[in-house]
Amino acid sequence: VQLQASGGGLVQPGGSLRLSCEAPGSTLSSYAVGWFRQAPGKERVAVGHITFNGENIFMTDSVQGRFTISRDNVKNVVYLQMNSLKPEDTAVYLCSAGGLLTFRPTWWGQGTQVTVSS
Repeated sequence: VQLQASGGGLVQPGGSLRLSCEAPGSTLSSYAVGWFRQAPGKERVAVGHITFNGENIFMTDSVQGRFTISRDNVKNVVYLQMNSLKPEDTAVYLCSAGGLLTFRPTWWGQGTQVTVSS
C-alpha cells in the first residue's frame, strides 16, 4: 500500500488547512489510518487516527479540539482537518495505514510540509 499525503502549505497562525491521505491502487477503506508529524530535529509523534469504518477517532492531547480526522471511503481518502493552527504545529505531516479497529501503522507515505508563520 503506497500512501500519499497532500494539502500542506504556509498558513498564518490561527488559520486552517486540510490534509489528504490517499492510496492510489489500494483500498484505503480496508484500514485504520493515522496521522503523524515530525518537526525539524524532533522525533515523529502521533497526531491521531481513525478506524477503518470511521466510527472511532482518537486525537492526541496536543491537538484535541483543534484537529480532527475524517474519511470518505467512497473516495478512498482520509482527511486531517487542522484549525486554529499555531507555530508549534509546523512539521512534516505523514499518514500511515494498518489494522482495522486497532490502528497498527504498517504502511507509510511521504509527508507534506505544514508551516505556520506570520
